[in-house]
Formats: sequence, structure tokens, C-alpha cells
Amino acid sequence: MRLGSGAFAASCVAIEVIGVAIFIRGFFPAPVRSSARPEHGAETPAPEPVAGVSSNWTKLPPPLFSKVVIMLIDALRDDFVFGSKGVKYMPYTTYLVEKGASHSFVAEAKPPTVTMPRIKALMTGSLPGFVDVIRNLNSPVLLEDNVIRQAKAAGKRIIFYGDETWVKLFPKHFVEYDGTTSFFVSDYIEVDNNVTRHLDKVLRRGDWDVLILHYLGLDHIGHISGPNSPLIGHKLSEMDSVLMKIHTSLLSKDRETLLPSLLVLCGDHGMSETGSHGASSTEEVSTPLLLISSAFERKPGDVRHPKHVQQTDLAATLAIGLGLPIPKDNVGSLLFPVIEGKQMREQLRFLHLNTLQLSKLLQENIPAYEKDPGFEQFKMAERLHGNWVKLHLEENHSDILLGLGTKVLRQYLGALKTLSQSLSTQVAHYDIYSMAVGTLMVLEVLTLFLLSTPHVLCRKAELDVPLLSPVFSLLFYLIFLVLSAIHVLVCTSSESSCYLCNLPWLAAGAVMVLVSALFCAILSALIRMVTDGTLLRKNATVASSGWSEVNLLLLLGTVGHVLSLGASSFVEEEHQTWYFLINTLCLALSQETCRSYFLGDDCEPQHHFQVEQKCVNVLACTLQDSTSCSTPESESDTAGKRASLLEAHRSCKWWTVLASPWLVLICCRLLRSLNQTGVQGAHRPDFSHWLTSSDHKVHLSGLAALSLVVIFILVQKGCSLVSKVALALGLLGVFCYRAAIGIVLFPWQPDNKGISNREVGLQSDSIQEMCSRCAPPRTTCIILKWRLQGKGNSNNIATIDISAGCVGLETYMEVPATFLTVFGTYVGPVLWASHLVYFLSSEGNNGSALSRACFCYALICSVPVATYIVLVTSLRYHLFIWSVFSPKLLYEGMHLLITAAICAVFTATNQTRHSRA
Repeated sequence: MRLGSGAFAASCVAIEVIGVAIFIRGFFPAPVRSSARPEHGAETPAPEPVAGVSSNWTKLPPPLFSKVVIMLIDALRDDFVFGSKGVKYMPYTTYLVEKGASHSFVAEAKPPTVTMPRIKALMTGSLPGFVDVIRNLNSPVLLEDNVIRQAKAAGKRIIFYGDETWVKLFPKHFVEYDGTTSFFVSDYIEVDNNVTRHLDKVLRRGDWDVLILHYLGLDHIGHISGPNSPLIGHKLSEMDSVLMKIHTSLLSKDRETLLPSLLVLCGDHGMSETGSHGASSTEEVSTPLLLISSAFERKPGDVRHPKHVQQTDLAATLAIGLGLPIPKDNVGSLLFPVIEGKQMREQLRFLHLNTLQLSKLLQENIPAYEKDPGFEQFKMAERLHGNWVKLHLEENHSDILLGLGTKVLRQYLGALKTLSQSLSTQVAHYDIYSMAVGTLMVLEVLTLFLLSTPHVLCRKAELDVPLLSPVFSLLFYLIFLVLSAIHVLVCTSSESSCYLCNLPWLAAGAVMVLVSALFCAILSALIRMVTDGTLLRKNATVASSGWSEVNLLLLLGTVGHVLSLGASSFVEEEHQTWYFLINTLCLALSQETCRSYFLGDDCEPQHHFQVEQKCVNVLACTLQDSTSCSTPESESDTAGKRASLLEAHRSCKWWTVLASPWLVLICCRLLRSLNQTGVQGAHRPDFSHWLTSSDHKVHLSGLAALSLVVIFILVQKGCSLVSKVALALGLLGVFCYRAAIGIVLFPWQPDNKGISNREVGLQSDSIQEMCSRCAPPRTTCIILKWRLQGKGNSNNIATIDISAGCVGLETYMEVPATFLTVFGTYVGPVLWASHLVYFLSSEGNNGSALSRACFCYALICSVPVATYIVLVTSLRYHLFIWSVFSPKLLYEGMHLLITAAICAVFTATNQTRHSRA
């Protein structure tokens, strides 16, 4: 079966996407879960342990609080409350922290630090999977056991106002709710007013038990202008006023009830120095947790400093406070200061319930649970607890009882800490079988790409795939039967659940068919290379003379970059690798261009042009097909093309030849300083922050106008009058839109240095477009794989600019917002792919330019993906596997999906051209 290189590449990338998806599904499995499902009904609570006699306490303890108000401020960083900003902008909250009836904590949020997984952690006490980053855009119903479900089952009335993510996670749980859109980040005023407007009415009523408020404005400000914006102080002051209103109302109600109320102030995640979140920096994982209640009255001189706890500890604390069962999947510990004022028997009962729940979860998820130190501590504490209860029931009030109770208390607290740590580290079991199958598919595709390179890059740009041959059909069936047998063996003998084993047989069989077909194709390519003896003999001489310094630089740079992905520091600062390689490449191109131009035939410029023509691929076409690339006609055509290229090259002005590489270097340096990124340099000031400040709006307006004018000048060449008018109107519309939302100013507008509700970050697309057009075609094709960091992107999830998804939208719409966000993140690869097509078309290969571009682009994107999944498999127990390597894996997976889409467009376009011809 003969395929064009474009169709071949598109098919291979589509299969590779399937392989990466299977690998990711195995690499990001479900976290630790209890086997008892919530729908099975509430279990009978464990009785109080007692030695020799039966306890008279067999029910859940009564609630500690009559009402609970949870005030969750999105992206509330710990220093916004406990630091200088808290003292300045939140005076009432600061008073409660320092002198009021409260307990304050710094709660650590585990990555990924995005809203939906953090809400799950707060309400279930479990650690959500890393793939919840993707599900965060469309939150499904929460099926795990959680505090909200337990409260509803207990007949408690729950009211919610705020982020609509809660409504999606907990449908039919709230007796009253009003959800607000969380992804329309340009709005940070109305989104909070829609929550606060309900407060006066609700606080006057007494027909509710739990009130949940989720404020989004602070998070939106962070995405727009960062944590140091003046808007942050105004928003913190607003939140302080809301907290004071709620607390004052609860205090007045406490006089009328037997039990006090509880006010919880917390954040779901923090905020990075760039204003975003998603990763694991200290600013992103550190959140304040403030528990306020009249039950926590202080004695004179009682100084309470914020203690460090886990965010998952809140679920168990809320459950105990409301008199509910602790969620079955909880891995958190009860915050002991909440029950510190209770009687010793009550304290021990609360701690026993929490420790027992953790020990059951440990037994269900760790085979050797009996050897776990936390489980041993729990058993010891339970025995001591039984002895204490026996003495207590005998009404023994001696000092021995008090001393034994204190010992049991310490033993329980130690067991809680150890069990929680054990379960938190056992976040997931890797699905090795799915990972292996996905890796095999990706490596097979890469091998097929490499073996097919000499043939698809030749003049015919076609590949013969003999899958329909009888010999290979027999081999195909043999391989398929072997793989099916392995699949049955793994699925019947595996103790843990495998994703592929849970698939329908038809779907699993389709995966085996793909693996078998790829193996047959690889074998056919190898046989073709071995049987063609003249090919190998010919290339023994070609390979020794066909590599220039630039080719070697490209090869070494690509290999070095791929190998560097095995180090966490190089993954975090990958943009530095690109900066170095691009600058080195530009200098090498400058040296070669000058030598070719000024020395002429002495340095064989024809040879350099031959290398230039094939620079689109790092591996080049060093292995030429003797039947299709060495005919006299092809040699005469090549000689003619070289002569025409040489003539055109020498007709250029000398200063253009000298200036082009240095102009590219200047543009790269400007882009580098436009947005600081990475872990080490994200906090440093950059040109983008300077431009987007309200004091420099005039400069931003002038630069934006200049960029649009330059784009018009560069694009309008060769366009018709109608196209020029349409282009001018479109660019004018871009400027008008930015002026309408307050980013830039028209010349007749005054320079208003106040704070705009629509203030957003600089969109650097026009500058990147301008600088990219300064690059010569050769540099364009080489930088195709090397994604530019002009936009501030990195392998950190926090650098995803979700504000790009709101451009031109009055309200949040999921499909266009998702498309705009993805396009804004991967606009670099899309831009350079289009430049690759332009370069190949300019070389005269109009008929096969799209096919060749598709193949080159697919090959260059496949190499790092295949290498990286092998690296993360070997590093799956690395300390930074979740905070550093996993986000990079998601980025590469999405990049491959974008590559598949681009290849599909290229192939479809090429087929349309051929059908019209």
C-alpha cells in the first residue's frame, strides 16, 4: 500500500496520540480510595475501645457547632493574611488571628494547585489525581465520600454562593445556591458582588446549618495583574469587611443557641509571583486556614502562632465539628486545637474515630499494612485507650487515669501523623501494563518515522507500506495472537485494576491490531534497507561528506536537549536551553552565510545551498534512494536549482546578508526579556510588567500601534487592493478592541493612570509575529521544534494564561474559551509550522511542500515525546515526579495532539489541491 508522506505522517501521529493517551491513563491512575462506596449507606460507627467490658458509647459524638460558615477566597495566599498585606488591608482578620477567639494554620495544598482538585481535597480529605487539572475545566460530579454528602444525609440544610464548580461537584446537595462563572477572569467585581448580595438576607435567617461562600475576585486579579497589583489590597479590604459582617452576625446568634457556631476562612490554593497557580512553589501551596468560634476563647497571655498543617485535615475537622462520619477516603488528621477544650474522654473518642478510619484505608491500599509504623502505633494506642476507658468507667479519678489519658493522647496524635503521611505518599499505584503498551506504540511510531525518512523525503515523497502482503499478513496474525495471549494472561493474573483490562474486548483488540500492524511495517522497512545493498554502499561515502557544521550543531543540540529532559532542573528551566541553542544556531548561520556570500566558489557555496535546502530535518536525507534520487534528470534539475539559488543569493545586498542573523538575535533577546519565566526567574521584573503598568499605558499604546503597522507592511506585499483593505481594517479592529477594554489608548484619549476593571496582561502576539518575520527562511525551518518562550510559557502549569480564553467574549463560553487558551499556549509551534510550509514552497517544491512539512513536523515532535515517556517511566519514583515531570508530560501530550491536528489540516489541504489539479 503506497501512501504520501503527509498521509503517512498524519496516520502515524494519530496512532502516537492513542499511545500517549494510554500511557498517561496508566501513569495518572486513580488515587488511594476506600472499597466501601458512599451509596452503600452509612456504616455503624465503631464503639469506644474498652478492655474486658462493653462501652456505653457506641454512637457518633454529638456536634460541636450549631452552624458552620465556610468562606473560601480563591488564590488566598498565606502572606495575604499573616503577612504585611494582612496587617495593612485586613485589620479585623489580623485582630482575630492575634487576639481573637480563633485558631490559625498554614495549610499546605498538594499540587496540582487548581480549584477543582483543591475543593475535592477540602471536602473529601483525599488527594485528587493529577489528571484533575484537565477535568478542572469541566468538573464532573464528585462520587467519593465527602462532608457535603454526609451533611445532606444527616438532614442538614446547606446553602452555597460562588464558584459554580461546587454546583457541578455537588448537584442536588444545596437547598439554595447561586453559581458564578470561574473562568471569565476579566471580571473581578461583579463576580464577588453576586456572592455578597445574598449575605444580609441569609444571615438574618436561621433555616440553614452550613453556608459556603466561594469568592473568585482575588484569583482573577492575580491572573490579570499579579500579586503585587494595587487591586490586591482593595480586594483584601473588601474580603475583610465581609468576614467582619459574617462574624458579627454569628456572634449575635450564638447568644440564642446552646452550641457555638464556626467560621472557616481558607483558600483553595495560593498565587505565584506571576499571579497564576497550578504548580508547587511555596507561594502556590501555602494557604491560610483560620477557624473562628466563641468556643476558642483565649486566656490572657495566650499567644497562638499559625501552625503548619495539611489542607486535607479540614475534612475530618468539619466532620467531627458537625457530628458526621469522617469521609472514607480521608487521609487527613483532625486539627487537635479544635477539641483541645473538651473532656479527655471526648478527645480520645474523636481521635480514635479518625485513627480507625485511616487504619482501615491503609489496610485496603497497602498489602503489608501490619508492618507500617502508623498501624503499630494505632494498635498500641487502641489498647491503652481500652485500659483508660475501663478505669474511667470504674470511676477511678486518680492521677494514674490522668497520666494514662495523656499518654494515650500522645500515642493517637503520633499514629495520626504517621498514618496520614503513609497514605499521602501512597497516592497512586502505577498501571505498568497500560504504560508499557502506550510506550511500545510510541516507540514503534518513532522507529517507523526514522526508517522511512530516506524514502519520504525523496522527490516522489511516497512510502510503500506492504501491510497487505501475504507474508506480512501471516506475521501480523501471529503477532496479534501472541499479544492477545499476553493481554489475557496479564488481565487474569493482575491483582490491581488495569485500564486496558477494563476496556471492552473490541477496544483492547483494536490496540493489539495497531501494535501488530506497526511491527509489520517496521520489519518491512528494515528488510527493504538490508536488501538494498547499493543503498548502504552509496551512503558510506555520502554520509562522510554530507554533514556541515550547522547540521552537526542541529544534531548535537537536538540530542542534548532530549537527554536534558531527564533532569528536573533542566525541565523547570527548559527555556534557558532554547535560548542558548537558538543564539548558538544564529551565530553559526551568520558565519556560514558570510562565508558563502563573500568567498563564493572557493568555499563551494553550492554545497551550502544543498544543505540549506534540506535543513528542515535534523537527521537530513543522508540515505538517498538510488532509484529515485540519482537519475540524470534529477541531477540536472538540482544543478539548475543550485545555479538559480546562487544567482538569487548573490543578487542580495551585502548588508542584508550580514544583518539578518544579528537582527534575529536582537529579536530573540527582546522576546527573552518580554516575559520572565521559569522557577528561578519568574519573580524578576520584565518588559511586559513595565508596559502593562498604568503609568506606561501611553508607551504600550505606541508599541502596539507600531507593531500592527509593521505587520501590515510585511504582509501587504503581493496582496490585492481588497486584501490590503481587509487586512488594514482587521488590524485596526484589533487596536480598537484593546482600546475598548482599557489596555491601550487612542491618541485623543487622556492618559488615565487609575486602575481599570479590565486591566489585563500584554498580549505579545504582534511583537512575536514581527520578530518571527525578521528571521530568514532557513532559520524559520530550523527553529520549528524549538518553541519560543516570548509569551512567558514554561513547563509549569501556572504559566498557562487562561485570560487568553476570554478575549472577545462577553461571558464565559467553554468551547471558544478552551480553543483560545490552547491556541494562545501553542501558538509558537503553529506559527513555525506555517513558516516551514512557506519555506518549502519557496524552494520550488509546491506539489509536495505540505506533505514534506507534515512529515518533518511530525518527526521532530515525536522524538522528544518518545524519549520523555521513557524517562518519566524510569523516574516515576523521583521526588519531583508530580511537581516537575508530570506537568511536562501533560504539555508534551497536548503538543502531540496539536501536531496531529496540524498534520490533518496539511494532508487535507494537499489532497484538495491534487483533486482540483
